[in-house]
Amino acid sequence: MNTVSAPCLLRIRQDILSMHAYAIQDSTGMVKLDAMENPYRLSPDLQEKLGRRLGALALNRYPGAGVDALRQALASYARMPKGFDIMLGNGSDELISLLAMACDLPGASIMSPVPGFVMYAMSAQLQGLAFHGVPLTADFELDESAMLTAVERYKPAITYLAYPNNPSANLWNDDVMESIICAVGAVGGLIVLDEAYQPFASRSYIDRLERHRHVLLLRTLSKFGLAGVRLGYLIGPRALIAEIDKVRPPYNISVVNCECARFALEQKEVFAAQALALCAQRSMLLGALSMLPGVTTFKSEANMILLRVPDAEKTFAGMKMRKVLVKNVSKMHPLLSNCLRLTVGTADENAQMLTALKESL
Repeated sequence: MNTVSAPCLLRIRQDILSMHAYAIQDSTGMVKLDAMENPYRLSPDLQEKLGRRLGALALNRYPGAGVDALRQALASYARMPKGFDIMLGNGSDELISLLAMACDLPGASIMSPVPGFVMYAMSAQLQGLAFHGVPLTADFELDESAMLTAVERYKPAITYLAYPNNPSANLWNDDVMESIICAVGAVGGLIVLDEAYQPFASRSYIDRLERHRHVLLLRTLSKFGLAGVRLGYLIGPRALIAEIDKVRPPYNISVVNCECARFALEQKEVFAAQALALCAQRSMLLGALSMLPGVTTFKSEANMILLRVPDAEKTFAGMKMRKVLVKNVSKMHPLLSNCLRLTVGTADENAQMLTALKESL
């Protein structure tokens, strides 16, 4: 009998009892286009090479020098500036949680534009911090005036700017973003630029990172092509990373995900070609979707497309019945009314998705 007694539940925080866990949809038998994963698997040749390397690992030992080698490889891949350092996480989700922990001073808060990545607000709640969401404009751009007002009012410890944003998939105006970055610095806060979708974006902040000492760059290898490996990394000024790194659990990166990441970076040309193929498919999809009556699409710099349909619930259910799984984001925020989010897949997956969408509208 798998029940929990009431006295035991009293030991759990009330806000935890009242919240919902992060929902993962059952994708069995589906064309899976709901989670912005890279749809390409390793070739048989690369599978064999990786298998040999993983089989030779000392699984009986804690992670050691391989982690430092991975940090160096990531620093080179990302073109990390001099005087900066890199911190690894079990996915970027862990790094988001660790940042909230490191900045949990009395009265501290976290801020980001909304709609945005749900883990920013969830990390604040789990750490007991206030979260302030500042609505985007109707076309999913930063509301500069509202953001600057919120910075001055709340003086957030951390402000997240996803670049590109999730679920809207757009990059921000550079001048507006710079204005917000400077305002956050003036009140002593940190800016975290979340570049989870950088492999598909036309620009990155990495070349401007040296302008500020309060800006951190957050990335993940999930969209690179390793969602199953769970590897995120945080780049920032060396002294700042050294302090945040103190809250990181020891050995948080396993020898297996470390070796997988090192192997993938050695094959970065393969993954870069996959990203180019997905960008080409994204262009095709944007064109095809724009021709559908009643459908509104939004510009994308990621491997996802946000679109508005006449009836999101009906369309989502119809596509699911036709074995195509997308993400219904219509209830996440008022700005997302009747919106669906589609992952860019392979040519075959995208063709199946378009057919299911047309039949479900």
